[in-house]
Amino acid sequence: MSAWTIPEWRAAASRARYPWDPTHTLLEQLTADDPAWITLVDEAHFRRQCEALHNIIRQPGIHRLPLLGVPFAVKDNIDVAGLPTTAACPEFARVPDEDAFVVKRLRAAGALVVGKTNLDQFATGLSGTRSPFGVVPNTFDPMRICGGSSSGSASVVARGLVPFALGTDTAGSGRVPAGLNNIIGLKPTRGLLSTHGVVPACRTLDCISVFSLTVADAMEVTSICAAPDGGDPYSRPAPARSGTEAHPHDCLLVPADPDLEAGSPEHHAWEQALEMFAAQGIRVHAADLSVLDEVAALLYEGPWLAERDAAIGGFIDSAPDAVHPVVRDIILEGRRFSATDAFRARHRLAELSARAAALLAGHDALLVPTVPLHPRIDEMLADPVRLNARLGRYSNFVNLLDWSAIAVPGPRRSDGLPFGLTLIGDTWNDNRLCALARTWLDGLTPTLGATGRAYNPLPPGELDEDDTTSAAEAAEPAHITLAVVGAHLRGMPLNHQLLERSARFLEATRTAPRYRLHALSGTKPPKPGLSRAEAGAAIDVELWSLGVAEFGSFVAAIPPPLGIGSIELDDGRWVKGFICEGHALEHASDITPHGGWKAYLEHCSRQGLKP
Repeated sequence: MSAWTIPEWRAAASRARYPWDPTHTLLEQLTADDPAWITLVDEAHFRRQCEALHNIIRQPGIHRLPLLGVPFAVKDNIDVAGLPTTAACPEFARVPDEDAFVVKRLRAAGALVVGKTNLDQFATGLSGTRSPFGVVPNTFDPMRICGGSSSGSASVVARGLVPFALGTDTAGSGRVPAGLNNIIGLKPTRGLLSTHGVVPACRTLDCISVFSLTVADAMEVTSICAAPDGGDPYSRPAPARSGTEAHPHDCLLVPADPDLEAGSPEHHAWEQALEMFAAQGIRVHAADLSVLDEVAALLYEGPWLAERDAAIGGFIDSAPDAVHPVVRDIILEGRRFSATDAFRARHRLAELSARAAALLAGHDALLVPTVPLHPRIDEMLADPVRLNARLGRYSNFVNLLDWSAIAVPGPRRSDGLPFGLTLIGDTWNDNRLCALARTWLDGLTPTLGATGRAYNPLPPGELDEDDTTSAAEAAEPAHITLAVVGAHLRGMPLNHQLLERSARFLEATRTAPRYRLHALSGTKPPKPGLSRAEAGAAIDVELWSLGVAEFGSFVAAIPPPLGIGSIELDDGRWVKGFICEGHALEHASDITPHGGWKAYLEHCSRQGLKP
């Protein structure tokens, strides 16, 4: 199962007796002494996940889960219910009762958590060397840095232990380790993925990132995680159109001075990449990018450090010796800035943003080296601040500008080490960047991470014809059919709760003739209650299709006395639908003879009655 992609894991799950069996086999092979892991899931926790998954797939109306049986890892500053969240600081550790929003959506889609991964403490650093749980080595050369702060997540993906892992990205933590380990690092537009349940670094800049072996896998995971979240004030939905065209201009902006040592392996790989893009028919336009350096300087030389202090400073005051000294010094530096400094920096950022936007205009994307150098671990430890700043040369400015980015493998360096490229675009250009990345990789055909496997194609004999069909079928999005009977009907005041979850209207139909409908008292807006009864009638309902993750969030918002149960339709089908607790019907008006909620409201309107 080394270096399986998501479709291959799905295929394995579809062939197994139980869909979680392949992941259980994987767990037996993982070892706690691997510095990429902080916590591995134990047997009891895994069994609870399997029980939860079983409860999902046995529900009526469930078709296929897009990530059924697929294992994944989670950076240890992102909550997983029942597992410690340490942010790489043992004294800070707590055990959350609830999954982070993105973890919840992935598990609702059938994915299985196998462990929490190591990181630069409090996600402060780009090297992977600032953790009391150990330094995570590079997957190609153990003497060199893995990159951070999402070092463990990048490592377990690059080695093919899991097909994808979650990271975070404030200054490049979701891109730098991807570039240094020959994998994909997708950093979506800020707010597309909720950060609810994430230990904050800079809350206004923090992003969830996705590490994977292929662009297709990163896109699928992101699409499953993406949804508005009322628990995150910075969450925002993508617009209807978000840059789906691959090459509207056929031109990439590149740095005139790429900050690569002349004659170095990095420089040769960069020149080779530019030649390969030209061979694909994509022009490159070199320009002075010093405005981006000015933006980047605001992050670690300006008052955004104070935002890190706002997040972690209180803990540092209570337990200063628990914090890595480099991390502690960086965060406490934020205390020298005033509110006046913060506003001046915001004004300066607005000026620089306008200049940067003008520079990017007319180009498909900005193309840069993911990092300009690849230090050894001993070099990084000897000079942690200066080298970290150099590692972030092409990543620190992205979130400040509200841009999107994807790190991809580039041509291999002459010494055999990876050389990463990053495609950077404007806000909500995520899809366009992914299309560019796939076009690039189709021409490059690199290996998958550090596994030696070829990019994208399935190996001969890995899946036979029947298995491939199973994998394709398993990839279909999972949906639940929901019957609505009252305020969620089309044209009713709560129908927006379905539409904002991308629900799709299927049909208008009726229940089996075994239900009664009541007008509940004191509900705002007015709502009916449906109950099953021997002396019943057929009631008008509408059927809507909801993604399984969206269904979960929809159900969570339903107030008592209403709930969701199984409803029989007049054609014999059973679907999920609204039901009402019996005690609420005692003082409710029986409106069954009207045959449905809309008919009852029309009756009230004609009679001048209040429903």
